[in-house]
Amino acid sequence: MAKPCVLVTGFAPFGGETINPSWEAVSQLEGEAIGLQQSHIIHTKELPCEFDKALVALYQAIDKYHPSLVLCVGQAGGRAAISIERVAININDARIADNAGKQPIDTAVITGGPVAYWAALPIKRLVQALHQAQIPAEVSNSAGTYVCNHVMYGLLHYIDTQQLDCQGGFVHIPYLPEQAVKHSGAASMSASNVQQALKVILTEALANPIDIKLAAGTTH
Repeated sequence: MAKPCVLVTGFAPFGGETINPSWEAVSQLEGEAIGLQQSHIIHTKELPCEFDKALVALYQAIDKYHPSLVLCVGQAGGRAAISIERVAININDARIADNAGKQPIDTAVITGGPVAYWAALPIKRLVQALHQAQIPAEVSNSAGTYVCNHVMYGLLHYIDTQQLDCQGGFVHIPYLPEQAVKHSGAASMSASNVQQALKVILTEALANPIDIKLAAGTTH
């Protein structure tokens, strides 16, 4: 019988950057054991920074691995801490075009879907655990309206409509130092610190399962 697993995703570079800190950190976690007793294996997936195509890739990975937890990770240049996202909203409103040249304005992520979904993660516990590990962290109340929010909403909608027994949520991370030097005054965090943070998040979430239906419930 296959060992239980978690799925962690990052994004391809976008917006003129040559790297994306989410995939730089996430890709190094493939195959590692995680959990209080090394109970789960980590699988990773790079998502295209493209509306719709990112969800196709995400759903394919979920269907392949059947994870107990899905953690999607994205870049938030300008933020100084690990940001645990609380809510995803059913709107695409792109400030810039995605990597396929698409720039949806005021369109739904899922036509006919609810206004929003709450993260299916124990977000306050995660922030507390990160602080105990001496890692800057915060709860964020906005995942934006670009591909990151698109993926978070799509993930939670999939968990809800497919009735998956799966935790899920989204984390934003700062620039890597090599990116921050090109953005005057921007905060940064090393890939190794981001990897440590992701391991803390995964371990804490697996140790504190929540009522998925309650946490991922819709808001109308």
